[in-house]
Amino acid sequence: MMKRLQRLFRVKKAGGLPPKTVVIVSGLPRSGTSMMMKMLEAGGLELMTDGLREADADNPKGYYEYERVKRLDKGDTAWVAEADGKAVKVISALLEHLPPGYQYRVLFMNRRMEEVLASQRKMLERRGERSDIDDEKLGELLAKHVRKVKAWLAVQPNFMVLDLDYNRMLLEPMPYAERINAFLDGILDEKRMVGVVDPSLYRNRADASADR
Repeated sequence: MMKRLQRLFRVKKAGGLPPKTVVIVSGLPRSGTSMMMKMLEAGGLELMTDGLREADADNPKGYYEYERVKRLDKGDTAWVAEADGKAVKVISALLEHLPPGYQYRVLFMNRRMEEVLASQRKMLERRGERSDIDDEKLGELLAKHVRKVKAWLAVQPNFMVLDLDYNRMLLEPMPYAERINAFLDGILDEKRMVGVVDPSLYRNRADASADR
């Protein structure tokens, strides 16, 4: 009871995150970032999205993207000021282009590589496209990229990182909702976060045991 009251008090005092703090949802494409954005939204955190990329067969619940993020490597960073206190999705390859002057809380999504590859392949097939690199080689390149990005994040003084396992989160969402809430200063509604986790969207499984 006391723990529940303390959690309720933290949410109701609505202090929010410290000034100039941006929540970043990151990871490889198809690693669960859209699901995480939906969980944060349900938990009460405002999102930085524009709705330009609509939901489709690959992401029936929506992509939760902000188009200008894709131009970070071109120097388009002014929009980050508007993301203060909000969550925005930034793929792992663009993290290094986020501007200084902000504190970034990064929720880094990890998913079994074979599932990421299967999901990407199916998305390309639906678009009538194909990859010129076989899965084994692509998997090696992506794994190397993730290791490089995480090594870079580990030495950045203005980045805090919480690694999250997408596969396990789908099976047991509450422990992860609790960890995420603690990481974000207890401002979220954990029960609502768990309520939007939809295991039926867990396709392209590596074993019999989400797309996003």
